[in-house]
Amino acid sequence: MRIVVHGGAGRIREARHAACRAGCERAARAGWRVLTAGGSALDAAEAAVRLLEDDPEFNAGTGAVLRADGRVQLDAAIMDGGDLRFGGVAAVEGIRNPVSLARRVLEDGRHALLAGPDATSFAEAAGIPRCDPAALVVDRERTRWNDRYGTVGCVALDRDGRLAAATSTGGQFGALAGRVGDSSLPGCGTYADAHAGVSCTGPGEAIMRTVLARDVAARIAGGDMAGGAARAALTLLRERTGQDAGLIAIGRDGGIASAFTTPHMPMARIGADGHLVVGLD
Repeated sequence: MRIVVHGGAGRIREARHAACRAGCERAARAGWRVLTAGGSALDAAEAAVRLLEDDPEFNAGTGAVLRADGRVQLDAAIMDGGDLRFGGVAAVEGIRNPVSLARRVLEDGRHALLAGPDATSFAEAAGIPRCDPAALVVDRERTRWNDRYGTVGCVALDRDGRLAAATSTGGQFGALAGRVGDSSLPGCGTYADAHAGVSCTGPGEAIMRTVLARDVAARIAGGDMAGGAARAALTLLRERTGQDAGLIAIGRDGGIASAFTTPHMPMARIGADGHLVVGLD
């Protein structure tokens, strides 16, 4: 069993380093408890990301950035590597934990991605509670600071050898209404199959153009170790788009990667021996 989480890639003020590390540690431990209790990688990934969505330190759920009109829209996705089931939601409002809504889309099985008001209607039909959209806006975002980072994610490997990945984001500060980033798109910000699970963070448009998560998974399927695959894919992203990003991955052999070309990426991982590692830079 393995689990790794990230809290977004970017530049983080030193005063917030401890809080970001602590948030990632709590999320990794939450997912680990699911795994050690016999839960699936999918359950663990959802549990970890829900915790990150509830943490105002991160750009997902509570604490999400404001778009151009001053409102919050959220994207999230979750993928089961065992059978390639995928659930994603994009540009949803008034949902505190969009990763759980994405899980409902996955379980429903009729579609892979729902967006906008219709995704919110699906949430109501599925029994997922609404919240006041204003409740997701924290004071920091009302005053807006300049070194904001974005997106949270988790990749898990369960005792049955099944991989899963989940990603959630509040999007990009000042984005146009209706903008959809990479997080909710399979193969871009989120991907899992029998070979690897991957969750990415960074400039969504660049990640979409290089299909970053699928690139990493394909490299691992071709025989690369998780760390080498992650670094090679990020190098290609920078060469092709001039952008920096970060990602986490677990390979089918249990190898864990956390790689980034930005100044910081808070993360926490727990390996087969139960040892916790927390990092940021």
